[in-house]
Amino acid sequence: MKLAGQLDEIIPADALRYLSGHFDVIGDVAIISIPPELDVYRQAIAHAIQSGRRNIVTVLCRVTGSAGPARTAGYETLSGGRTVTVHREFGFAYQLDVMKVFFNPRLAGEHRRVTEQVQPGESVLIPFCGVGPFVIPAAARGATVTALEQNPEACRWLVENIRSNRVYDRVTIIHGDAFERSAYPDQFFDRAIVPTPYGRDGILELIIPMVRPGGTIHFYTFRNRRQSAQLEQEFTRKGLAVVLRHRCGNVAPSVSRWVFEMRKEG
Repeated sequence: MKLAGQLDEIIPADALRYLSGHFDVIGDVAIISIPPELDVYRQAIAHAIQSGRRNIVTVLCRVTGSAGPARTAGYETLSGGRTVTVHREFGFAYQLDVMKVFFNPRLAGEHRRVTEQVQPGESVLIPFCGVGPFVIPAAARGATVTALEQNPEACRWLVENIRSNRVYDRVTIIHGDAFERSAYPDQFFDRAIVPTPYGRDGILELIIPMVRPGGTIHFYTFRNRRQSAQLEQEFTRKGLAVVLRHRCGNVAPSVSRWVFEMRKEG
């Protein structure tokens, strides 16, 4: 049963209409945004989530969006309390603390789609790598991965994850600011996977020179449909051939996350 259906005898209809019914699940932790109109029903909503998903041990309410170098959000605990969990995607396991690192379970399909393009022997660069959802599948396909992350908590969990997923010998972790050129090794990469945080599109100018001619860049950005179409022209002027422009989720009214898959021309 959908969340609204579980609550239709508890929350009056004029208030229930504010409930989106959508929530994220990371491992056994559920995360929901609750509008002010439903503040008094927070505990009932948490109970309904746990009743409908027996594996959920903690329910968090998101009170602020992801921000700062660590890209962490603010949460209020509605039920449970443990926030360290193990999230599983397509045969890989990611241990993390939801309170201390960024992780987006809605990108599971993208993690798989992009990394399935990785070929054995490739050198792959992944800034903003988090706890490894692009890193580990790419390394498992036989690539040598350079993973860069500014959040020390995310780096700590990434170390654990590359060990537990048995790709430790194919991943180099760099704790540093993705916008500092000195943080990167002096080499060319065959592929760059760039899950860009909101408003940080300037990273592309730094990444392009590090990808060899003929290499591939998977670049994520947040735009409306018209803006995303205009970006193709900008990328062409930068010497990039757009192979695919793909929308992968809404983040605000009329604003979506887009991925551009591009080949760097010689």
